[in-house]
Amino acid sequence: MTARRRPQVSTRKQPQQVRSTGLVTAILQAAVQVLAQEGVTRFTTARVAEKAGVSIGSVYQYFPNKAAILFRLQTDEWQQTTEMLRRILEDVSKPPLERLRILVHAFIRSECEEAETRLALSDAAPLYRDAPEAQEIRASADRTIDLFMEEVLPEAPAVTRILAGDLITTTLSSVGSSFSGTSRTQTEIKTYADAMADMFCAYLKDLQ
Repeated sequence: MTARRRPQVSTRKQPQQVRSTGLVTAILQAAVQVLAQEGVTRFTTARVAEKAGVSIGSVYQYFPNKAAILFRLQTDEWQQTTEMLRRILEDVSKPPLERLRILVHAFIRSECEEAETRLALSDAAPLYRDAPEAQEIRASADRTIDLFMEEVLPEAPAVTRILAGDLITTTLSSVGSSFSGTSRTQTEIKTYADAMADMFCAYLKDLQ
């Protein structure tokens, strides 16, 4: 039996001029709007082109299909999250557990602010979750977490640090996604983030 071929998710080319960069930005902004309004099942390249006010040929210059557009939106989101993770956890001017608390608040707030788009992108994840580009981004985030755990738990066995990092990131991602599925007030977000941060910090202190 022939394995099912995954759609191409890489962009056709990278924009080199200001005008081209502006076109790609317009396409991606339109894609976010279409995704939020129509959902992933009704998301098409034609709808994105119409929303962006450009020809479908212009879209195809940079994105070979809708999977490539969705993947670009997802990788942008992953990269933003990874950069936030690195910026906060590598800020050695603050104690490690304070950094973790800041990260929890920033992550939960981000999940709530972009919940609609994130939910739609998660529905499209099977299209590109195994792509090399996706694995590279995830690996970068994992390295940041591993280094942070080495700093927080320098005396702990490697297996303990790996378990702690995985437990925190998995819980943060899963619970954050679930929590952001309902509209939340700023007070609710702060209260929830505080509770999660307290739980994580207590867990790491116990391991220390």
